[in-house]
Amino acid sequence: MDHTLSGEEQVAEPSQPMTPTTAPPVYAGFWMRFWAFLLDLIVIWSLNSLIVKPFLVLLNLPLDDGGMFSLRAILAAIFFYGYFVLMTRFFGQTIGKMLFAIKVVSKDLGEKLPWSTVLFREVVGRFISKTIFLIGYIVTAFTREKQSLHDIFADTRVVHIRK
Repeated sequence: MDHTLSGEEQVAEPSQPMTPTTAPPVYAGFWMRFWAFLLDLIVIWSLNSLIVKPFLVLLNLPLDDGGMFSLRAILAAIFFYGYFVLMTRFFGQTIGKMLFAIKVVSKDLGEKLPWSTVLFREVVGRFISKTIFLIGYIVTAFTREKQSLHDIFADTRVVHIRK
């Protein structure tokens, strides 16, 4: 029992029922996402160097860069988009995002992203974001929820993960 200085017993107030409150999400800003993307590019470049180039050498196919429709460019594009699609679908984040503790989530901030959303975000949206002078990435710095163009298209957000 707890006694005060006056010697009287202190009676505890009945506790109020606790209602779970969820903290608002903390959106990942432009620079955080930029550094994560650079790390992802290093991973993709490494995969291309370790898999695509030896594959072409093994099949005795040309290694020269014959433009954007060369076999090497097409395989590199498949690795680029495949990496983002598969990592986002199965983990909600790429290796770069994992290292910076950020994750792609739906607008509802909880459900697993369906294939259609991931494909639209990572292939169509990312292609558009890259194509128009990278403006699709730059808009991240100016939107309220730090959304890039491909996030806006797919109705997704990139948030910091709380541990």
